[in-house]
Amino acid sequence: MYAIVSTGGKQYKVATDDIVTVEKLEGNVGDKVELPVIFLNDGKKIVTDAAKLAKAKVTAEILDQFKGEKQLVFKLKKRKRYRRLKGHRQQLTKLKITKVQATSRAAKKTTKAAEAETEAAAE
Repeated sequence: MYAIVSTGGKQYKVATDDIVTVEKLEGNVGDKVELPVIFLNDGKKIVTDAAKLAKAKVTAEILDQFKGEKQLVFKLKKRKRYRRLKGHRQQLTKLKITKVQATSRAAKKTTKAAEAETEAAAE
């Protein structure tokens, strides 16, 4: 089973126990993070329906917060003596995908609890 998740304006194909480097997410090392699912494939079915994907869940654990490699930005205007060199290091987060679920068990529990409350209120 694999899923495609969206974070930081990019999309990543993930499966259980994958390690993915994404743009910085808030949180400390060891924290759990849920990522929004935009596509799900369990080997037999492909799920793209937004209503079903709202129930799907991808859970990841933060392994590390770090800076990426330096990217150099060089500007030059020839014959004008204009040169600028600038560096950039992107803040990144390393994630380990712990669970890819087609449906959230917590959502099922909350819907069952809500149904029980409405039945109790109706009586």
